[in-house]
Amino acid sequence: MVTANELLGGVLAKRPVGATGVMSWITTIDHKRIGILYGVTGFIFFILGGIEALLMRLQLSSADAGIVSPEVYNQLFTMHGTTMIFLVVMPLGAAFFNFMIPLMIGARDVAFPRLNAFSYWMFLFGAILLNVSFLTGGAPNVGWFAYSPLTSDTYSIGQGVDFWILGLLVLGVSSMAAAFNFIVTIVNMRAPGMTMMKIPVFVWMTLIISFLLILAFPVITVAITLLLLDRLFGTVFFDTAAGANPLLWQHFFWAFGHPEVYILILPAMGIVSEILPVFSRKPLFGYTVVVFSGVLIGVMGWGVWSHHMFTVGLGPVANSAFALITMFIAVPTGIKIFNWIATMWGGSIRFTTPMLFSIGFIGMFVIGGLSGVMHAVAPSDTQQSDTYFVVAHLHYVLFGGSIFGLFAGIYHWWPKITGRLLNEFLGKVQFWLFFIGFNVTFFPMHFLGLDGMPRRIYTYSEGQGWEFWNVVSTVGVFIIGLSLFVFIQNVVRTLRHGEKAGNDPWDGRTLEWSIPSPPPEYNFAQIPTVTDRDAHWAAKYSEGPDGRPVPKVQGAAQEEVDTRNIHMPTPSYYPVLLAAGLTLIAGGLVSHLVVSVIGGILALFSIYSWALEPATDPDAHRDHGAY
Repeated sequence: MVTANELLGGVLAKRPVGATGVMSWITTIDHKRIGILYGVTGFIFFILGGIEALLMRLQLSSADAGIVSPEVYNQLFTMHGTTMIFLVVMPLGAAFFNFMIPLMIGARDVAFPRLNAFSYWMFLFGAILLNVSFLTGGAPNVGWFAYSPLTSDTYSIGQGVDFWILGLLVLGVSSMAAAFNFIVTIVNMRAPGMTMMKIPVFVWMTLIISFLLILAFPVITVAITLLLLDRLFGTVFFDTAAGANPLLWQHFFWAFGHPEVYILILPAMGIVSEILPVFSRKPLFGYTVVVFSGVLIGVMGWGVWSHHMFTVGLGPVANSAFALITMFIAVPTGIKIFNWIATMWGGSIRFTTPMLFSIGFIGMFVIGGLSGVMHAVAPSDTQQSDTYFVVAHLHYVLFGGSIFGLFAGIYHWWPKITGRLLNEFLGKVQFWLFFIGFNVTFFPMHFLGLDGMPRRIYTYSEGQGWEFWNVVSTVGVFIIGLSLFVFIQNVVRTLRHGEKAGNDPWDGRTLEWSIPSPPPEYNFAQIPTVTDRDAHWAAKYSEGPDGRPVPKVQGAAQEEVDTRNIHMPTPSYYPVLLAAGLTLIAGGLVSHLVVSVIGGILALFSIYSWALEPATDPDAHRDHGAY
């Protein structure tokens, strides 16, 4: 029998098991390291997206300003929206999925570790591909929604839109790979005794999001592939001169875009559902209802997309149908809010930084949700459409919602990830600066929108009454920037001199708090057996006569497990090489065919090598198994 080593001339025998430094991160397939890579990359793009937003706010801070040209403003507008959605909120959510899901379900790893690494590298290369256009003649200038026919080669000359399309295609591969991985992990790799109705809410939200990704990304993939064919090969799917209907793009985009809203917000909902019980010292109120309301949001999210299109003339029947379901989807969201408040009611609340961000999330999301229900009324939406009122609503949901929730998760799980506690004083300073800066920035946009200021304009004339609130909004952006500076200072100080956290600094309820901080490579020396929904809490406490938790008397220490025989997958070069090859294929379509050919060769080599890669390394110090 011919072995892989013989077929590939010994190349496969050179495994990166002993890699150190940067190479150990490039070849890692450890879900925890991949989660850190997602988090760091997402935060870097958060800073980039924030700089783009700051430049736009400076341009709008006064009438007839000339900070940036109209062309550059449109490029900033397009890339800010694309960056914040695809390169910030999604990867920051994925950072928690990767790091926490195996720990919360009592698993040693995800189902497909190499596929997990591949999804990260596809994300990184897709993000780079999206931003390469800044260096090649200009970024796309068509808005993050890329409405037809603005995206045609008649109106968008250059390669900015092409890089935007190809970058999103690469990012779509990343999202699909990750989604399949997490579905298999959650369904098949839970600890013994952990039934579906015993898994943490955050794990449930991840499962729902994974199904949404699998169903939603093919929609946008079809749309941008048709657009790419129009631009590169002369087809006329969106060419109005050839009789095409530009509404086709809008239906495609929003059929993806509104499930995408829930892909962005459900991670924060899951995070908050884990934090509130910990710092209220109470179980989550109505666990089952919270889970099924999340499922209902995932299902109903497919029926609301055309409320983005009330002004295009769909007719009264279609408008009424989408208005009704847009109102109905507020019900499961309201149920969640009620359950979060009920969880805190009567609890022994500790106002830690993660708790403050969680409460801030609830407040800001309620405001965004109320303005969202206003848009469900077609006549009201017609008046508010394409005004800054919509910008305010969007940011209260996705910034006040998603970003507040993600920061809550960062402060909550940072001790588990790093083994050190973030400074609470600096954390609370950051929260209040963030909270104030957010509201100073975005609440005035409600007034601007009601006063008639259109969105997507790069300047405005004097005397229209918009100068004051635009100045206020711009000041708010600087306050947000200051809060992020405080956060970075907190991170740097903590990594150097932070207080050691221990296994369970918050008196947590779920399994991740039962193991060391940071967790070892194998996570659990012995896979736990779960008997309760709050597994770690049940192991620590029993219920006293008055209903309050009573610490259990700890028995004799368990026999130490020999971890040397735990089988873990070994690092691999091929996920990053395959991701690089596929990205080169995409990039070559708008640069040179030779680049695509090189990428294709690299991709074929990587796929073949990946398939035949030995399960274990003969030189490894431990017996590594295959996944």
